[in-house]
Amino acid sequence: MGTANVYGWGENKGRTESIIGDWFAKGGGRREKAVLATKVYGNMGADGEPWPNQDKLSALNIRRAVDASLKRLRTDYIDLYQFHHIDRDTPFEEIWQAVDVLVQQGKILYAGSSNFPGYKIAQANEIAARRGGTIGLVSEQCLYNLAERRAEMEVVPAARDYGLGVIPWSPLHGGLLGGVLKKQAEGGRRASGRAADTLNDPDARARVQSYEDLLDKHGLEPGEVALAWLLTRPGVTGPIVGPRTQEQLESALRALELELSEELLTSLDEIFPGPGPSPEAFAW
Repeated sequence: MGTANVYGWGENKGRTESIIGDWFAKGGGRREKAVLATKVYGNMGADGEPWPNQDKLSALNIRRAVDASLKRLRTDYIDLYQFHHIDRDTPFEEIWQAVDVLVQQGKILYAGSSNFPGYKIAQANEIAARRGGTIGLVSEQCLYNLAERRAEMEVVPAARDYGLGVIPWSPLHGGLLGGVLKKQAEGGRRASGRAADTLNDPDARARVQSYEDLLDKHGLEPGEVALAWLLTRPGVTGPIVGPRTQEQLESALRALELELSEELLTSLDEIFPGPGPSPEAFAW
């Protein structure tokens, strides 16, 4: 399960970590059976009151943030501690020094990145290798789905070359790939956020319609296919799902058993073409 120290936002910063901590506190081996991930970067100070070392990736903030997260999560270790964004002001030598101390103390097991460009993944792991004794990044959490495939240009190749697991967030692109047009036609929940922005583009809307028509012809659920497609992508460990209902959770679990034919994968590629392999697709 994954969260971030800043989730809850506003006056509720840290609230999602506290919810998980309350669940762990109920016992029954909950913590021992869970792989726990959280993130550091967001400003945890009171809104409008920025102070040094209350955000980003300085060594001091990392140490403080870990201790605060452990307290909210009611645990003594975090399996995967992720850098939520790149920090242009802090060198990786300082970041890895802080991580090394936390690993030695047993407070975290591994470090991962989120929203990193490919060159920063490379830079982070090259510096870790030069330091010696530092594992480096083990995962990258990035925006990646059928409708948003730019990660295939540099992020996914970098992650694969350095042995990182890719953890896609927003696998349905904010609901866009979950049958949004059919649901709207049936009077269901209307698109918002990322999905609504995409549907404002007539060409993008036409692609989504073609996607839904294709899967309707095969008798398949759009959301399940979108998740199953990600599981076919090289380097992907598993997409992050955020079901709001029991039905959505069951649908996500069905995607694990769904096998997509080569014919269907080719059709999906035609509707949502990727950027192509790097560097061949970008050669003059």
